[in-house]
Amino acid sequence: MLGLCSVIHHVTDLETAKRWYADAFGVKPYFDQPFYVGFQFGGFELGLDPDPKQYNSPGFGSITYWRTDNVQAMFDHLIRSGAQANEHPNCVGGDLIIASVRDPFGNVIGLMYNPEFKITE
Repeated sequence: MLGLCSVIHHVTDLETAKRWYADAFGVKPYFDQPFYVGFQFGGFELGLDPDPKQYNSPGFGSITYWRTDNVQAMFDHLIRSGAQANEHPNCVGGDLIIASVRDPFGNVIGLMYNPEFKITE
């Protein structure tokens, strides 16, 4: 096992989702096809999948948390970009702060500040 590499969000409108993620996160897709769009973020991939068979399937209820140095600022930015609040920023112990929003397609985007987590090779 080499580690985590991708998170896939299922969307009903791939073109609209692609534009929203590009604008909200300020990045262009590295892979852009009618069946899948992929974005690269710090060594990880966020994929957008328009396959309607996947919606509401068992096991598709996970929340992926994105690291950020300022949860409140990123939360506010995503709300301004059209996301809806899911969980407002709050401290869950020590210096760990989390929040989450729902993108316009219903996917939950978690945000986390965790000064204890260190990226290792």
